[in-house]
Amino acid sequence: MSRLRLHPVHRITVFVPPAHLQALKRGILAVDDLAAGGYAQGMWESAPGREQFRVLPGTACVVGEVGELVSEPTVRLEFCLPRGVPGDRERLQRVLDHGIAAHHPWTSPAVFVEALEFAAP
Repeated sequence: MSRLRLHPVHRITVFVPPAHLQALKRGILAVDDLAAGGYAQGMWESAPGREQFRVLPGTACVVGEVGELVSEPTVRLEFCLPRGVPGDRERLQRVLDHGIAAHHPWTSPAVFVEALEFAAP
């Protein structure tokens, strides 16, 4: 029986409109193959949900008008990068800037980065 060990990772979660999911994934993978623990291109997608926001004055928005409450379909995309290894912060920043920000349709995409541990052999 294989034992699970804890591996330090950054878990990156980004919410994206379903129509832009594949383009965002391609953009991320063009920057980094997400290799970790004997696998590459590991990503998780959650079923479509909804994201909501009200556009504030001075915001350059893609959808909605100032003051309008917008509700749009969204998909949760998650992936992990190793943490605590040489170059990990630079790798993470490259994925954020060139993989996510450069390929996401929103001006301010909802991106969350968590430092946690992943259980794997």
